[in-house]
Amino acid sequence: MIHLKTAEEILIMRAAGRIVAAAHAEARAIVKPGITTAQIDEVVERTIRKHGAIPTFIGYPPNSPHPFPAATTVSINHELVHGIPSPHRVLQEGDIVSIDCAATYKGFVADGGFTMGVGKISPEAQRLIEIGEEALRIGIQHAVLGNETRDIAIAIQTYVERQGCSVIREYTGHGVGRSMHEEPQVPNWWPRGRKQRAWRSYPLQVGMTFALEPMISLGSPKTRVLDDHWTVVMADGALCTWTEHTIAVTDGEPLILTLP
Repeated sequence: MIHLKTAEEILIMRAAGRIVAAAHAEARAIVKPGITTAQIDEVVERTIRKHGAIPTFIGYPPNSPHPFPAATTVSINHELVHGIPSPHRVLQEGDIVSIDCAATYKGFVADGGFTMGVGKISPEAQRLIEIGEEALRIGIQHAVLGNETRDIAIAIQTYVERQGCSVIREYTGHGVGRSMHEEPQVPNWWPRGRKQRAWRSYPLQVGMTFALEPMISLGSPKTRVLDDHWTVVMADGALCTWTEHTIAVTDGEPLILTLP
């Protein structure tokens, strides 16, 4: 079931989104060679709590045998998503790092993240980050009435593959609101041929809120999960990037909820 949000609920989600944006700004400010991923997590958690919100990731999902232990996922280079912060993971010059967090405020969740370079990075890495950011912008641009979730997926996939990159298949964008994961799923790619008929595409409606998160790689789209039960890495070790905003569908332009 898709839960459409009222204007008042979207305002609460916008407040949650601003808290996420504030946490992003604090994280960006400390990223440099020599910083640990645990230090990034400490800054993010402190910022979220300072604004009266709860870090949604801690203990997620409920009743799981392996709940996530931190407020932030921090993933480096070939790590795609869900990296667990550690005092032993130290950022190095030339790395790229993806930072993801969510805040629960007055019962509603906003979820967002970004990828950035650590110190001076290679032109190839910088281009990959820019492709990811543009893919997200294109996806948001297509989140308008008259389109379906399929249109968003196809737009992202078409752009990314024209840049010579691959789109990760196993992970998708998702509805968000009272829970961090709601319907609908919003993929970053769309199958062709027979498989296409088995996938459900949802018409966009006013009040839909979802997190768009294009995930792309310089190599194969195949991934694997490490023994920590969380960290997703590229199976071929290729550099990858990921970026995310929570948005709301309106009767006009989409509203990006996780901006400052």
